[in-house]
Amino acid sequence: MICFVIAMESEAASVTANMRGVRSAEKYGRKIYFGSLCGEEAAVVVSGVGKTNAAAGTQLAISEPGAEAVINAGFAGALHAGMHTGATYAVSHAAQYDFDLRQVNGTPLGTLNEYADRWLPLARAGDYPFKRLATGDRFSDSRADHETLISDFGADIRDMEGGAVAHVCARAGVPCFSFKTISDVAGSGVTTEQFSNNVKLCAENLEREIPAIFAAVRGALR
Repeated sequence: MICFVIAMESEAASVTANMRGVRSAEKYGRKIYFGSLCGEEAAVVVSGVGKTNAAAGTQLAISEPGAEAVINAGFAGALHAGMHTGATYAVSHAAQYDFDLRQVNGTPLGTLNEYADRWLPLARAGDYPFKRLATGDRFSDSRADHETLISDFGADIRDMEGGAVAHVCARAGVPCFSFKTISDVAGSGVTTEQFSNNVKLCAENLEREIPAIFAAVRGALR
């Protein structure tokens, strides 16, 4: 079974709107939706916001529905002016930009203790443009963060969950796919205002993309 791991109910609704026979359960304080998507059984774990929630939700998806692959989908911020609000991008690599063991290991910012490279490669599917995703437990307009993400990491998108989902999947040996719909673009105004103004557009656009995303992932797994 392919399982989506998604932070918020508003994002999960873009998936469940495409499912038939939707039923729900709750496990360890997290909602799981089951149903038929593109003619086969699928599940959606609503993890909650942030890296800890995302990691716990991903392990739940792997342990309980027994996910053969995980899709992390949802809204995210673009770091470059050339990217478009409401557009969906695939993630090729993910990193956790607020993970810092430089003083202990001498490794670059964002390099997890058990890895030599800060970037974790994700599985690929579909013909969406591929981008690099930086994940951290911050939703802000910090200029320092933006400079770090652009100049040091070379990231394209930022969110609060994707890097943690990729980390858990990598340790478990489960393919991880990620698709992000852009809710705000750096340099285009206050991030929170952009997010509030664009969340409906993002939800509608992601809902339209879900069947194609699911079919692409299923094709890549065959």
